[in-house]
Amino acid sequence: MVLIVLDLKWAQMNQARSYLSLVITPLQWVVDTPAQVADELSDVLVTRKELVDENRRLRQEALLLKQRVQQVSSLTAENVRLRELLAGRQRLEQDVALTELIGVNPDPFQHQIILNRGSEDDVYVGQAVLDSGGIMGQIVELSHYTSRAMLITDSRHAIPVEVNRNGFRSIALGNGSFSELELGHVPDTADIREGDLLVSSGLGGRFPKGYPVAKVTSVKRDPGQPFALVKAMPTAMLNKSRHLLLVDMPQALTLPAEQESAGEGKVTATSVEAAVSEQ
Repeated sequence: MVLIVLDLKWAQMNQARSYLSLVITPLQWVVDTPAQVADELSDVLVTRKELVDENRRLRQEALLLKQRVQQVSSLTAENVRLRELLAGRQRLEQDVALTELIGVNPDPFQHQIILNRGSEDDVYVGQAVLDSGGIMGQIVELSHYTSRAMLITDSRHAIPVEVNRNGFRSIALGNGSFSELELGHVPDTADIREGDLLVSSGLGGRFPKGYPVAKVTSVKRDPGQPFALVKAMPTAMLNKSRHLLLVDMPQALTLPAEQESAGEGKVTATSVEAAVSEQ
């Protein structure tokens, strides 16, 4: 009551009030600090979560977009070859599913990876596996929630390919090196050059047509030999990619029953060549 009366009657009380405010200001800062820290921490946490979610979404979208454009070069070359014969052709896009690499086979003689999708996700043996660079391999073993894929560089794997420049067909064989494929039985007179892009031919029905597989790195011709030695480097990042795509092929081939029952899930060059010859 005394302070109220002095504030009303005594003019110098305003100066005293300013001094009191000056003394109380640090206390006000201290009291308000926890609230400010809580607000800033909340903003940081919310912003980080949003950034993580956005980063994951953008990464998935980028992978899908790269899958869409992988066939552009193949389609362009094919249209040039068939423009005079075909008025137009409708190409159906394959359904794809995102998957993630969760394990690698430690055996140095087996190029296999483990994915986080299995039979419960409608994955099937023989389904093609791609990354942003091209074809990586195919599913060879299944469990309920995981699957095992064999890479194209495995020494037991083979994939029908064609030279994107002129359509020359061959079979790319794995030789156990992540950075190299070999083309089998290429005639010495074949029109194939260093730098040519090899794409999947679609023969055999196991792999979708027109996806990048490898680039030719060397062509050695021996006048005394009927076949040239052709080597190529895979376009897919076989030992780096983590987020992959599973391509749905409605007419995909299945492994022989005796291999599935034995749990082998292996695809050899012989089996692929037989499938190609059937086509």
